[in-house]
Amino acid sequence: MAKVARKAMDEIILFLTKAMELINWDDVRRVRDILIDAKNKGKNILVVGMGRSGLVGRAFALRLMHLGFNVFVFGETITPAILADDVVIAISGSGETNTVVRAAEVAKKLGAKVVAVTTRPHSSLAKLADMILVLPGKTKLATEQDYFIRQLLGEHAPLAPLGTLFEITAMIVLDSLVSELMETLHISEDQIRRRHATIE
Repeated sequence: MAKVARKAMDEIILFLTKAMELINWDDVRRVRDILIDAKNKGKNILVVGMGRSGLVGRAFALRLMHLGFNVFVFGETITPAILADDVVIAISGSGETNTVVRAAEVAKKLGAKVVAVTTRPHSSLAKLADMILVLPGKTKLATEQDYFIRQLLGEHAPLAPLGTLFEITAMIVLDSLVSELMETLHISEDQIRRRHATIE
């Protein structure tokens, strides 16, 4: 039996269960409303993230595409110019990832709306944001704040290295937001299936 893997999974599930109580679900609703407003106005949504946070962002962007949003991923060659009132979803656990912060700075100058997904509400990214979705979790930049959050949850999670807890939390919260969008926009799974890739 893979004892360490099982123990790590137990730690992650425990963390997520307790994290649900710390997340401000009204903020999740506000992000939903920002996205729906952008969709209704025909605005573009740009998802920005680096490393594993970037992979979480790409998964979220894929689901937004399935829901009929005009969505793009930072760094792709087909990504259009950001314009006023477009929306940038910037994902960084630390809120200090250089590329993500820089993208948010440029977006703000162009009049776009920035939504920060981070563990740190006082980070450089958060200070640029119009809306901050704060998620609990240890980031790759271990600080006293990270340890405080982990102690608050009653779990140090030594088997979830670097930004694992933030990334998994972000993935689940953003997927849950997809469900919220489906319900609000009255989009069925059959409708999503029609937008699913036919060449795989």
